[in-house]
Amino acid sequence: MASTLAVAPGTTDQNAARSEFDRTVEILRADVAAAASHMTLDGAARATYDRLIRGFSEQTRLEVERGGLTWTEAADRAHRLRNMALDAIRGRSTAVGRAFAEQLKAQGRSLNELIARKTLQLFGADADFGRLSPAQRDRVFAAIVEAAGKSNPRVTAMMRGLSVAGRALLVVSIAVTVYTVATAKDPAAAARHEGAVLGAGIAGSMASGALAGLACGPGAPVCVTIGAFVGGTLAAFGASMVF
Repeated sequence: MASTLAVAPGTTDQNAARSEFDRTVEILRADVAAAASHMTLDGAARATYDRLIRGFSEQTRLEVERGGLTWTEAADRAHRLRNMALDAIRGRSTAVGRAFAEQLKAQGRSLNELIARKTLQLFGADADFGRLSPAQRDRVFAAIVEAAGKSNPRVTAMMRGLSVAGRALLVVSIAVTVYTVATAKDPAAAARHEGAVLGAGIAGSMASGALAGLACGPGAPVCVTIGAFVGGTLAAFGASMVF
């Protein structure tokens, strides 16, 4: 007489619920990995920017001391190099990082703005650059060269903290992934699955952030951030379903 294997009531529902829970956790981990990638990349970009502008400013000052440039020429060069570094580094940042940077400062100040600002700082609220002596004008230009090598300390400190936090999140994410693969019944299949979900989440977040930047416009960090992580979540979910 053939026997029929009985299935406990509710077992199918429990398995489905567990499967859904596991998928949710996977997507959450993919989002964490995506966030960590954004933070790490943008922190590294900011550190590179700081090094570049310090180097440009120092080299320009040395050129003046050697007689290769006047202070007028040095101020113009330092200003141009700083703005070039700003544009280059923003091009290497993530869409989220670029949106936040553009909200803080849409673009670098013009040389005339810097001249006016440094004139007032050095010689008082009633100072007029056109009435300054040649030596006083050189002080203004020298101040512009010096300022070109300095970044906003609060932003730099914030980005340094985000970079450290991003690296820590990446370490945690990798550790959890390694544990998941090591304890799986089929480690090879688990490794493929983990790689697909995490990779899709990170790639989807980066791509969606870029698209959101085009749609939201410059200086819209909230919009770009939402777009980036919604895209990352959808990509991770799609990869989880496929694998």
